[in-house]
Amino acid sequence: MSTARPSYHHGNLRAALLERAAEVLEEVGADKLSLRELARQAGVSHGAPRQHFPDKQALLDELAAAGFDRMGAALDGALDGALDGADEPFGGRLELFAGAWVGFATAHPALLELMFASKNRPGAHWLRAVADQAFARSSAMIAEAQLRGEIGGGSDEAERERIAMTIFATVQGLAALVTSGMSGDRPVDTLVAGTVRTLLDGLRPRG
Repeated sequence: MSTARPSYHHGNLRAALLERAAEVLEEVGADKLSLRELARQAGVSHGAPRQHFPDKQALLDELAAAGFDRMGAALDGALDGALDGADEPFGGRLELFAGAWVGFATAHPALLELMFASKNRPGAHWLRAVADQAFARSSAMIAEAQLRGEIGGGSDEAERERIAMTIFATVQGLAALVTSGMSGDRPVDTLVAGTVRTLLDGLRPRG
């Protein structure tokens, strides 16, 4: 673990700890992240971090929440890049969305793993709400495409959720393949475009 100390004002210890913890997470993983070591690197007493994070799990949950905020901003920013906004065909918007998701995953693989593990932890209801907010615009995009007849699914809420979950799971699976190296040397953009085409074939309205 690196011994470099972050520069911070003592009144901003919480932010400094989160920033350094995010770096350590990518360097060595969540298992080896230590509040005591973070305190040592920050040049404060080993008990000082507990004023902001009662235990390591609290720190990890805050890291996960910040990750969802960052990911949500990345996904929303990608959708802002649609050529014609809401009039952009769903396939184009979906490809932008998928590309942003995979891009975030490859830049922050350990953080993404922590995010999804943390939100599914028993009792982490508030974190699931943060995750839902991160994907709110993306979910609305999918629901809108269903209502416009661009993809199947109809207006039933349960069916809309099923379709959204299928899309999210597929894109996350692609991200996992890329970050693990299982996708080989194939260009990421090509993989994203191919995955989206396959998704659209399966989501096309029937009848």
